[in-house]
Amino acid sequence: MTVGLGVSIGTVNTVCAVASGGGGRHGHRPNRIAPSATWRTTLTFDSTGTARVGRIPRHGRAIAEFADLTQRSAATARVGHRALSAADLVATVVASVAGQVLGGPPGPEVGLTVTHPVGYPPDRVAELRHALAALGLGHATLVSEPVAAAAWLAAAHGPLMPGLALVYDLGGAGLTVTLVRVGAGCPADPVVGEPLRCTDFGGRAFGAQLARRERWSAGVGPSLAHRVTDAAITELRTAHVRHSLEAVYECLRIADVTMADVDCVLVVGGAARPPEVAGLLAGALARPVIVAPDPERTIADGAALLAYRLGETALGGGTRRGHSARQLRRRIARAAAVAGAVAMAGALISLVPGDHPVPVSGPPVPVMHHFGERDAGHITAR
Repeated sequence: MTVGLGVSIGTVNTVCAVASGGGGRHGHRPNRIAPSATWRTTLTFDSTGTARVGRIPRHGRAIAEFADLTQRSAATARVGHRALSAADLVATVVASVAGQVLGGPPGPEVGLTVTHPVGYPPDRVAELRHALAALGLGHATLVSEPVAAAAWLAAAHGPLMPGLALVYDLGGAGLTVTLVRVGAGCPADPVVGEPLRCTDFGGRAFGAQLARRERWSAGVGPSLAHRVTDAAITELRTAHVRHSLEAVYECLRIADVTMADVDCVLVVGGAARPPEVAGLLAGALARPVIVAPDPERTIADGAALLAYRLGETALGGGTRRGHSARQLRRRIARAAAVAGAVAMAGALISLVPGDHPVPVSGPPVPVMHHFGERDAGHITAR
């Protein structure tokens, strides 16, 4: 049985998904994506140098803020006598979560796709590829996040006519807007124009805005008119998303297109769960808006589908021996439960310095499409 493993490593959370097939009336198309597992994107190392993902220790530090290799502030670490770059840390996360889900290292018989922020220059992609190869994951395929999201769109809502999709990725650490070609005849690099990244929007920025509002309310007094109610939060979030439209229009301007040239808007990212996000975009952009029940896992699901497809192509449509679908579903369910329990326990103890709490999981929102439509004693982080 062919297995496709997709790993999406965001600044805040890491998501891993598995696509599996099995023939039948679907032929060799993947007929199931196992429930994804989510970890906080943090690393700790014990005294033996073994890495743990998603753990926030009571004492010592968890390494964070290393997922985007283009950031000068990307964390590095020293474990024993080893100096680990940000790319090494990302590769360590991939190896760790894949090992938890599969019950062992992902060998070449498992299709593996790892996503990265869009716009990585060739040297950054090569650096990440080298780091993965050093951990025995040289067979992994690297794709940008909006390309993986477009793969999910094609699988969930295809077949798509040739056209443009605008991927609105609202994550914990920021907003990324990208135009991607979809449908038949797409080039190898389907990104159109230049993607735009802005940290003024997203989970952290909105959390900081709420915190400022809380402090302001506390200074004014306990009047109900000044308290941050659910209605006030909805109003603030709607305004937050409305202000982000400037990034959307700038992305269109750079690509020399208009919203009339865009066929649909694909909304992804953990901070895009509230329905007012898609609602505001649908009303303001007047284009069909598509969002998955859990938009945080869309990129990982798309990566898993790409991994499955590439694995089938490499195998020539044959059948692999190895993990059964039932085994994978059980393992990824256990990994999700353990990751959630560890993250929740860690959140009660402390937070990564400078971070804001981000829920590991949450209730799914309804699918909206066409609606009017990431050894405390032996490590040094620097």
